[in-house]
Amino acid sequence: MKIVVLISGSGTNLQAIIDACQSGYIAGQVVGVLSNKADAYGLIRAQQANIPTVTLNHNQFASRQAFDCAMQKIIDAWQPDVVVLAGFMRILTPAFVQHFEGKLINIHPSLLPLYKGLHTHQRVLATGDKLHGCSVHFVNAELDGGAVIAQAVIAVAANEAEQSLIQRVHKLEHVIYPLVLNWLSYGRLSYQQGLPVLDGQTLSTPMKLLFD
Repeated sequence: MKIVVLISGSGTNLQAIIDACQSGYIAGQVVGVLSNKADAYGLIRAQQANIPTVTLNHNQFASRQAFDCAMQKIIDAWQPDVVVLAGFMRILTPAFVQHFEGKLINIHPSLLPLYKGLHTHQRVLATGDKLHGCSVHFVNAELDGGAVIAQAVIAVAANEAEQSLIQRVHKLEHVIYPLVLNWLSYGRLSYQQGLPVLDGQTLSTPMKLLFD
């Protein structure tokens, strides 16, 4: 399975995916990494693994559509089976999403559909939720929408600090993202009529994995 990863920052999820490919846990390889920021440390991670990289500065384009069109051409040249958003801090245009429908996935630090957008951990603590986690989902034109494939779930500790919660959820991301890519790479997961299908069963609700 050929994987393209889009990043904007440090690339810890990218590193988890690279490691999972190298170990054979994911039956595939990262064939390209694209960043909209030249100083993203994830680019160094990719270069250390001999993975081709491209930097595309969104500020140099007249519109979001122009940027996404240029990005689409670069990604298409890598001929990916799946395009992974790993801390890519751009809202994608509907045309871009439609072009890659069914093979564009994202990870979000909340139990979707709760807390779409930013500051998820802060919002969870402010609301007093007992559970929190992260979700891997197929991407559609709605921000943090699209069918959720799997969720990693933890209990929020009493009086837990925001930084502690951030770190705990971040560790879960490094487990659940490679797991979903494992399912894809070994043919267990597919996308049919807008929904994920795992081992022949349509997931009307996400697979939930509970962690301490």
